[in-house]
Amino acid sequence: MPLSLLTVNVGAPSVDRAQRQLRWLAARPEEVLVLTETKATAGSELLAEAFSSAGYSVTFPEHSKGELGVMIVSKLATEVDVLGTALDYLPARAAGIVVDTDDGPLRVVGAYVPSRDATWEKTERKKTWIERFHAALDATASDTPLLLLGDLNVLEPGHQPAHRGQFAQFEYAFYEALTERHRLTDLFRNLHPDRVEHSWARRPELGYRYDHAHASPTVAERLLSCEYVHETREASADGSRLTDHSGLAVRVSLCAKRTLLTSDPAMAVDALNEPEPTLF
Repeated sequence: MPLSLLTVNVGAPSVDRAQRQLRWLAARPEEVLVLTETKATAGSELLAEAFSSAGYSVTFPEHSKGELGVMIVSKLATEVDVLGTALDYLPARAAGIVVDTDDGPLRVVGAYVPSRDATWEKTERKKTWIERFHAALDATASDTPLLLLGDLNVLEPGHQPAHRGQFAQFEYAFYEALTERHRLTDLFRNLHPDRVEHSWARRPELGYRYDHAHASPTVAERLLSCEYVHETREASADGSRLTDHSGLAVRVSLCAKRTLLTSDPAMAVDALNEPEPTLF
């Protein structure tokens, strides 16, 4: 069966929203979930505990107070990738696992690049993280193919609409360096050279393609599909949404060799919330 993965920004969810996200994620067919904008709060902890209790492999690096990051949830047996220890600045914003496939090991890295405003402090923070992330990718580069997914908070050159003046050259350079420096292919653009799609929008006519999937050439050659999942930001009957980002689903013609025995994490969270029985 082809290997399937999904990345989605969960927006540092409250407990109530995390429970709704959990039910949606549990029903998805993907074997690996890369969740971005996680936080050391009750909502993100609920997701981690529910999936872990249901038998999933959960990689959730320690988040400093108030800091945002990444969680990787997998139905497959995993090992921790070395990138997590190589990143020495805002390390919770990247996490990695290694899964065994019929074509050898595959590195799966999730990233949540800092956003910024016009202030010097936020700009330098984003620029520094990008520089350190580049260094971590360089330091851990190997013959093992890499699949990078997440909310990169940058746009491709030539993005439609252009959003002129909103992004600095170092941000466009980060996107370009994923290909030129790290030899990774933008999987969505590889399959859809001209399609305009957005994963976040301030207004319907002002969309941004922030969420991405990039991969080593040997993985790109095995690509079957790479599609945005927009239902995550569609309003329900009560007006609520799972998140303000679309997900991005990827399928490649690699087969995982070690699948875990998992149960429904939505049932697991119900069990976690049940009070302990009282003995009289």
